[in-house]
Amino acid sequence: MTTMTDTSNAVRFREFKMPDVGEGLTEAEILKWFVQPGDTVTDGQVVCEVETAKAAVELPIPFDGVVHELRFPEGTTVDVGQVIIAVDVAPGSGDDAPVAAEPAPEPVAEPAEPKGRTPVLVGYGVAESSTKRRARKGTEAAPAAASAAIQGEMNGHGPAAVAEARPLAKPPVRKLAKDLGIDLATVTPTGDGGVITREDVHAAATPAPAPAPVQTEAPAPVAAPAPVAAGARETRIPVKGVRKAIAQAMVGSAFTAPHVTEFVTVDVTRTMKLVAELKEDKDMAGVRVNPLLIIAKALLVAIKRNPEVNAAWDEANQEIVQKHYVNLGIAAATPRGLIVPNIKDAHDQTLPQLAASLGELVSTAREGKTSPAAMAGGTVTITNVGVFGVDTGTPILNPGESAILAVGAIKLQPWVHKGKVKPRQVTTLALSFDHRLVDGELGSKVLADVAAILEQPKRLITWG
Repeated sequence: MTTMTDTSNAVRFREFKMPDVGEGLTEAEILKWFVQPGDTVTDGQVVCEVETAKAAVELPIPFDGVVHELRFPEGTTVDVGQVIIAVDVAPGSGDDAPVAAEPAPEPVAEPAEPKGRTPVLVGYGVAESSTKRRARKGTEAAPAAASAAIQGEMNGHGPAAVAEARPLAKPPVRKLAKDLGIDLATVTPTGDGGVITREDVHAAATPAPAPAPVQTEAPAPVAAPAPVAAGARETRIPVKGVRKAIAQAMVGSAFTAPHVTEFVTVDVTRTMKLVAELKEDKDMAGVRVNPLLIIAKALLVAIKRNPEVNAAWDEANQEIVQKHYVNLGIAAATPRGLIVPNIKDAHDQTLPQLAASLGELVSTAREGKTSPAAMAGGTVTITNVGVFGVDTGTPILNPGESAILAVGAIKLQPWVHKGKVKPRQVTTLALSFDHRLVDGELGSKVLADVAAILEQPKRLITWG
């Protein structure tokens, strides 16, 4: 019987399991492997991208070695706790090296981890700065390259498939390179640790007629839909990952919390003037200033004046839980679906800090890098349907929250101003709230406060 003191495969091979981020997730889909059998990996190196019910995240491995086996192909949904990759942590040791010489080592328990440690996803464990580059072809990497070449041949790839290490680049950058027809192996990296950046890809691209900015910034959906056959009358798309979670959450929210929605149309001409002034303010240098920033601050002020609106319903204990903090959610439409990351303790942030937080939140969401933690614990949300040219809507509450404010398109409209009809910048706000927590009077006060601030933004000073 093998013991832990034997110099056997039990010591050589370590298995990495699909981690649990502590958010109640039970499974994740493997979107992309960044390594193959025979590749050398180091502690903190991202080995794959997975999609949970909340977000797509990169998964770093917590030890060094040579990849021995990938247990699941891309596109497979794996339960939390299942082994997804086996790594030879002592390549070349013993008479049975290299790894590829063994047909299929039996899975064994990995060496004991420090008590209380569990594998974690990006944002919960190994810091990004600890990621190291794999050994490349050359004198120092000769042993690893030899092992990789042998492993490649055993898997039918041949030496050419593993002669060079995979270029380092994040998934959105890989997608950009693919869209532009650029081979990442030909791109000179300038990022830290030899990582290829967007700018590197653009520099290597052949000049093309003015590509739209969105095409170079937004990641594509996980998988392109299958080509539609000529004459086909319908297409079926599997519901999984983020889309599945959205559907379940919205049904649960709509049929659990009694929704009430109120509307108000408001003149935001002065708010738009304030936005223009803030863009020239030296205190706001380096941050993005837009109407959403002022709307977010107005909602935070309204919550401060009406704190009862910031609450949650505890069904198990039949209690209303009032929150003395505001985690402000911002609904973001991404290629993977609608997500609602939130700004933690937004009530404590100054206007420049809030602007910086909004900018970081939006850019992270566009890159598909929002972590599950960033979407947990929200209290109140803003959804900006105006960016799509929509006047207003009746938003559904994010599960567990008390209210959601929808902001419509800001348009130049005829408006009675100081007794005369004049062209003014006008928008419509819609506030949905949980009627178990918020009665009509409280909901009306909150909506009226937001409207009053946007009409006279100087109230941010007197009320904030």
